[in-house]
Amino acid sequence: MLQTPAIVFCDVDSLLPVRGKMAPGFDEFMAELEHLAMPIVWVTNRTRLQVDDPRRKLGHNHPFIAEGGCGVYLPEGYFHLRPAKTVRLPAQQAELTRHRDFDELFFFAGAAEADVKRFTAESDNRHWQLRQRGVLWSLAVGANLKQCVRDLSKLYTRALRSQPKIVGIACGDNALELLEACDRGFLLVDRTTSADASNIVNERLPARFREIALDSTNVWERIVEALSGKA
Repeated sequence: MLQTPAIVFCDVDSLLPVRGKMAPGFDEFMAELEHLAMPIVWVTNRTRLQVDDPRRKLGHNHPFIAEGGCGVYLPEGYFHLRPAKTVRLPAQQAELTRHRDFDELFFFAGAAEADVKRFTAESDNRHWQLRQRGVLWSLAVGANLKQCVRDLSKLYTRALRSQPKIVGIACGDNALELLEACDRGFLLVDRTTSADASNIVNERLPARFREIALDSTNVWERIVEALSGKA
């Protein structure tokens, strides 16, 4: 593995929407990181099966974190590691969103707000990870995005025998959780939608993180320049 100044953890859900077009310039950004020998780790709330196709199309051959921090997937032989045991869940013939390796999706049918609050409180007491995904909710035991980032960063440090910077690129629901696990990072803000959520996140971010408008013409060039020490 080539020496690199940074490992990039990138939240891709808003950049590679299930429906619609990829964020302009993201494919060139990935190619430039490959040229600079900077691994880019995808971070997604989706399942392994849901990101298989975009990974193949974009030639992504690095590890990725799926299902909101429920697990890390390593390409075979990436760190020259051999798992002692492989555990596979029984396959189910259903749509891709139901092929979940770790967490489960569900919705509250006819539940009152008080019922939802009791359920979320009980989840906290049991240390379950309960997250709202639009009209759906996900439930997992042991999901921890920060721990996934830390553990994967340690593998890179061991393989590289150096201390690369851990850089996060985030937007949307995972922004705060992902960026807090990184040394530095970039918060991509979509100006075409309501700014309320991004403002709340941005108010809690330390100075080592920069906010960049996702629809700006040079968003990826600015990030590459910062990563390569030109800005």
